[in-house]
Amino acid sequence: MVDQYFSGEEKRIIFAIDSKSFYASVESRARGLNPLRSCLIVVSTGPNVGGGGLILATSPIAKLKYGLKSNVSRLRDLPDSVPDLKLVSPRMNFYIHVNMQINGVYRKYVSDKNLHIYSIDESFLDVTDSWHLFGKSPIEVARKIQADVLKTTGIYTTIGIGDNLAQAKIAMDIYGKHSPDFIGEIHYLTVAKLLWPIKELDSVWSIGKKTALKLNDMGIYSLNDLAHSDPYILTKKMGVIGGQLYLLSWGIDRAVISKKSFAKSKSYGNSQVLPKNYTKKSELAIVLRELSDQVAARIRKHHLQAGLIHVWVGNEYKGGGFSKQTKIIPTNESKILAQAVLDLFFSYWPGDPVRNVSIYFSDLVSDDHQQLDFFRSPESQIKSKHLDNTVDKLRLRYGFSHLVKASSTLPGGTAIERSNLVGGHNGGNSYE
Repeated sequence: MVDQYFSGEEKRIIFAIDSKSFYASVESRARGLNPLRSCLIVVSTGPNVGGGGLILATSPIAKLKYGLKSNVSRLRDLPDSVPDLKLVSPRMNFYIHVNMQINGVYRKYVSDKNLHIYSIDESFLDVTDSWHLFGKSPIEVARKIQADVLKTTGIYTTIGIGDNLAQAKIAMDIYGKHSPDFIGEIHYLTVAKLLWPIKELDSVWSIGKKTALKLNDMGIYSLNDLAHSDPYILTKKMGVIGGQLYLLSWGIDRAVISKKSFAKSKSYGNSQVLPKNYTKKSELAIVLRELSDQVAARIRKHHLQAGLIHVWVGNEYKGGGFSKQTKIIPTNESKILAQAVLDLFFSYWPGDPVRNVSIYFSDLVSDDHQQLDFFRSPESQIKSKHLDNTVDKLRLRYGFSHLVKASSTLPGGTAIERSNLVGGHNGGNSYE
């Protein structure tokens, strides 16, 4: 009966590949260590990090030995004595370099149109039309890719194999990472056996903790429960996502890499963990302007204007912070966007200490036109736009820190220190 349910679904051969403990593995190999046996963590202690430093990556042995979580931990989570633990600083440029090498290996097995780089440590490969060129079976090809990446970079990889992207991703996360050969498989014929027994809903790709709690409130505690729920009730209570989750529980995903069936990013943003709790309005205003200016420059680079601003604020108190958004007339002017961010923030900020800030601009439209407003002359608006473009060009040529607002030199400013960071962390000085 289950097989008949999937009779109309296209069956492809997808590999989801994850570089195991990527940052920690790269640093281990750089020191001549085996990534699976080394006891090492990558720690960010830059100017934008508080709380004793963030543990960005942990080798498998360090994770097991010191009980560190898979997600980001802090140095304060470590025991008092860790004599055999190596602490190293992040080198983001180095990781990007190794990531490019790894994806270069993948391109031996698939064309660019059948490769989707999901993140710095994960990629999807559609080997439907090419696997037979490299082995007698897909799993044999998967093992060849693992060996090729290991030989080229020294990095171990986990591979999930499935009839579509969702199956491959879940096979990798749930089964591959715990298999002796780091390979897991899920296919339509094994959905009932391998997918439905999963009870930790938030361990499944695309199901977060909040969504898992909503499902629990509906009496759904496993993928089996989800698969046998009424899809109409799910959609009524959860909207479009309810129907999507129902399909996921049956292992159905109709996205095809070569057809670019992925939702494009509809927002640009930046976030920062502040070096301390910020309580002064003047210091918060500086940081908010800095982040807003950086995101504004990004949308100008892509010739876009934003019509929606989203500000997220967090603190170290349970349930603290807030998330708010507001509509604006589409623009990419730094001055207008920064003022809108400040207005939104200070309208809702209750005065609590702030430790995390995120700013996102969305509802993006092309900047091939400019909507003039009645409160400024057309000349002043055009002049402002030209000034932003000039600043962008100068920063691109000479570096961000060579042209900053005077306010960034005041207490609270972090833009200068952050200018040498990559992804919010130390870029590193070399690939060695």
